[in-house]
Amino acid sequence: MATAENAKLQYEAGQTATAMSALTDSGDRTTFTSAASLWSQRSGYAPVIRPNGILTGFAVSTHASNDTVTVAAGTLNLNGVVTSVSAGSASVTRGVSSDTHNITSIIINSSGAIAAVAGTDSTAFSETRGTAGGPPLIAVDAIEIAQVRTTSVSAGVIAASEIFQVVGTHRERADYPPYTVDYSGGKITYVDALPASHTGPTAKKTFASYSAPVFSDVSLASDFVPPETSHSVTSTQIYGTTLGSSASTLNQGSFTAYLNDGVSDPLVALKNQILWFRFYPDRYASPYMLTQGKLGISRTFPAADGIQAACTISATQAASEVS
Repeated sequence: MATAENAKLQYEAGQTATAMSALTDSGDRTTFTSAASLWSQRSGYAPVIRPNGILTGFAVSTHASNDTVTVAAGTLNLNGVVTSVSAGSASVTRGVSSDTHNITSIIINSSGAIAAVAGTDSTAFSETRGTAGGPPLIAVDAIEIAQVRTTSVSAGVIAASEIFQVVGTHRERADYPPYTVDYSGGKITYVDALPASHTGPTAKKTFASYSAPVFSDVSLASDFVPPETSHSVTSTQIYGTTLGSSASTLNQGSFTAYLNDGVSDPLVALKNQILWFRFYPDRYASPYMLTQGKLGISRTFPAADGIQAACTISATQAASEVS
């Protein structure tokens, strides 16, 4: 029977920070990954996610001049930077001759300026990006705030009915679609695939700053218990049979750490922080368990024994096994 005599427990003792940078599309326009396999959640080191898109403002409305729209001031995530843009206007392109239908995308370009990108004329509208009669593909570092759809080749005032601003179709917001953060994979996943509305065609860019954990050994440790899910069953006796139901509970992880003075120890300095922990059942083999949770410490200072801390790991997910 194997024992954990040669086990090793490590904790997140430091972090390596990465400045705001573009995440990589995994190919499905849904999951975007970083160069780090783990993201820290320690206070001050948690990731900051900034998908390109509108934060506030940028309502597009009619204008008194022909073939022009008014653009309200607003703020947006623009290539990793929260950017404010003053109110302004943009010119709309119309079709020519028999190609009466044209879609103009109103955008904020990479310089933070209001601009317009004209689509290709046609005799009818299309919802396919980059095709005749369809919305144009816009630059990968630009953000679409509206579309203007005209059906006349004659100059004229743009009507409100010709301005389209549906989020996710004509308008890119930073908070749409929602996403989840995977700290154990160094990535985010959108609930729906992002539209391929940019040159490529490809999705809008997603940026993040994050920190990867740097591990150190808990030099004197024992009795590691990983956070794991336990299951229970309850039942109700009814006429002729029994009704049962099951429930799951995520248990708290724990370990014992033997300390130097119980005050200046590096592990003690990180109490109440959310940290990564890595446990090797055999320090000379590769398999390990990985978990992230809030470190709790309860110290004892016996007169005739070593100073020690009963440590808890309050996790939101069960520990994972890595081979």
